[in-house]
Amino acid sequence: MTIRNLPTVLNGYKYRLPIQTRWEDNDQYGHVNNVKYYAFFDTVINKFLIEKGGLNPQKDNTIGFCVDSSCKFLSPLSFPETITAGLLVTKIGSSSVHYGVGIFSEHENENEPKLSALGSFVHVFVSRETQRPVPIPITLKQALNTLLFTHSSL
Repeated sequence: MTIRNLPTVLNGYKYRLPIQTRWEDNDQYGHVNNVKYYAFFDTVINKFLIEKGGLNPQKDNTIGFCVDSSCKFLSPLSFPETITAGLLVTKIGSSSVHYGVGIFSEHENENEPKLSALGSFVHVFVSRETQRPVPIPITLKQALNTLLFTHSSL
């Protein structure tokens, strides 16, 4: 699945996380700098893995490496907005998972959150010791399966 096929409405994402933008997120042009969107992706993904999948990034023998990511910017954000990051899973392999992320802003004059960016992110799970791919732990895989996206999910 490509970024173009990701949902453009917040209800299309099964896991959602409010994220408060910070003053330091703004760049000299007065909007959230593009690199911050990747931090939003990382935040929603890892919050889900910790909260729902039981991941302990400091102690687990299996850890996730980001091997690919991309972002399509659609509209600017600016501090002090609170955004909502929506998360879904587009593909689960034996050691890898492909995520889709939607970043939405809450505008006072709009009924629906406005889509600001779409992102893709791929984790490969590896052994902390060898740094070689390993199967996704069963508890993580079970949690990830709850976010698996199909077009009929909409």
